Amino acid sequence: MSSLLTTLAKDFPNIAMVSSDSFYWSPRKKTVFYIDEKLSDTVGEWSLLHEIGHALLEHQTYQTDFNLLQLEVMAWDKAQELAKKYKVVIDPDHIQDCLDTYRDWLYQRSTCPTCTSCSLQIDSSTYRCFNCNTEWRVSRSRKCRTYRKKQTAKLPVMV
Repeated sequence: MSSLLTTLAKDFPNIAMVSSDSFYWSPRKKTVFYIDEKLSDTVGEWSLLHEIGHALLEHQTYQTDFNLLQLEVMAWDKAQELAKKYKVVIDPDHIQDCLDTYRDWLYQRSTCPTCTSCSLQIDSSTYRCFNCNTEWRVSRSRKCRTYRKKQTAKLPVMV
């Protein structure tokens, strides 16, 4: 077990920490999941601090795609705060690279399939273009690849 994990488990006994095949925070289970083998390198430690950040901020589900990006920024801010306490230095370029994946995902989802204008989300699964008034649906999953499928009778679907 990594020394950082041991210390975090001791300092935050109300947060369960469980080995898994990926790093993530489950608000329903109040558990931080981590990849045990990755904790021996700095990026793994940064990821663990990031997920602890979500837990400490009590992040729940997100309402909109932009809200998800906001939660990610807050979790990285908290991770940087924790890193100072635990004498870990998080590379700011790593944080921006991680946030870029969410920014790119958001941009793809918010781009109109008809005119390619960037638009705003009108509910948890629908976007509407201000330029041409096209509406399209998006999947709730943040891990799905973006697909644009225009349909004549239905809303276009983005997975």
